Amino acid sequence: MKNTIFWISVLIGIAGLSAAQDDLHVKKTAAAKTSLDLSAFSASAGTPAMFRRTLESDLDRCGWFLLTRPATFAVSGSCEQTGDTLSVRCQVFDAVKSVSCMNKTYSERAAEVRRLAHKVADDIVQATKGFKGIASGRILMVGNRTGHKELYVCDSDGGNLRQLTSDNSISIAPYWSANGALVAYTSFKRGFPDIYLIDMKTGNRTCIANYPGTNLAGGISPDGREALMVLSKDGNPDVYVKDLASGRLTRLTNTPRAGEASPVWSPDGSQIAYVSDLEGAGHPQIYVMGRGGAGRLITSRGRENVSPDWGANGWIAFCSKRQGVYGIYMINPGTMEERQVSPSENVNYEDPAWASDGRHVVCTRGDGRRSSIYLLDTMGDPPLCLTPDGGNWYSPAWSAQ
Repeated sequence: MKNTIFWISVLIGIAGLSAAQDDLHVKKTAAAKTSLDLSAFSASAGTPAMFRRTLESDLDRCGWFLLTRPATFAVSGSCEQTGDTLSVRCQVFDAVKSVSCMNKTYSERAAEVRRLAHKVADDIVQATKGFKGIASGRILMVGNRTGHKELYVCDSDGGNLRQLTSDNSISIAPYWSANGALVAYTSFKRGFPDIYLIDMKTGNRTCIANYPGTNLAGGISPDGREALMVLSKDGNPDVYVKDLASGRLTRLTNTPRAGEASPVWSPDGSQIAYVSDLEGAGHPQIYVMGRGGAGRLITSRGRENVSPDWGANGWIAFCSKRQGVYGIYMINPGTMEERQVSPSENVNYEDPAWASDGRHVVCTRGDGRRSSIYLLDTMGDPPLCLTPDGGNWYSPAWSAQ
């Protein structure tokens, strides 16, 4: 779906297509998993049982554990419900070191059972692996369930899906702020592509770009103060940055014979990755630049290289068309090492977005009949569908919170 962003730009004075035959195939092997035993964690029927199922699913999906017994780590404790309150005790014992590495209690409203399970799962990952898990994350996506392309948001496992916009039009290209407080996206609700900002706490929405021509949303800076965007108000589509407090607009690219699209920030906010067809009309590639100045080409294989997303691990995930099929790849902009992420099959994988663990990528998978959101594991676990039956789903974006 985010490929649409580039081709909207292409329609504004840019045409043609050139081909490249280079391809890259990478064989992935599943990562070694740490054994984890959940058999000593008990839960009564009803909502506590839902807690345990969600917890087990989260720990299995994260990719770091083999759920078995006996195991290196043993999880014990219980989930019980009293009235409208859930009480959870959770201990994790390291059998190798013969020490307890986690001992926590939790109390939460029963209505928040899934959120609590996600939190406990992330705490278990933190206690055993030394870094935060991904279960508490949220995913934005575009869905056409209502007959219009609207924004939706769900939990990291695809559950708790809810509609976010009701524009009765076309919404594309959602981007989270780093803290999950803001969402930027492009909407055609007024008949033209304009950029909106949603405050996820209040639900308030503000139009931040409705200049003449095309207005396409890009990433929000890591500090939440600036938003990247692609505007055609001065001619061809170029990358701009807008200060959200003052409204000050700064042009970052000036390519009269090319069009840009899909700008995103590096994790530290010092660099920007974006798409341009500067090397040849209709032949988009990924570039990296500082806050302005000449961009540095980082991709060369493939017929189209679009939809970059810069992960916390320093790698840029992107979509590339090779041998007639779109796939997900990742590239290190420092070393230029490249790897294939999506399976080698005759279906399209597009719109990659990094999960917060730097291991997983959420993306769109389309087979010509249906478009779904999938979770890909860069360390070898099988792809996992996150969206329900009914409708088509596109353009996911991941928030760690």
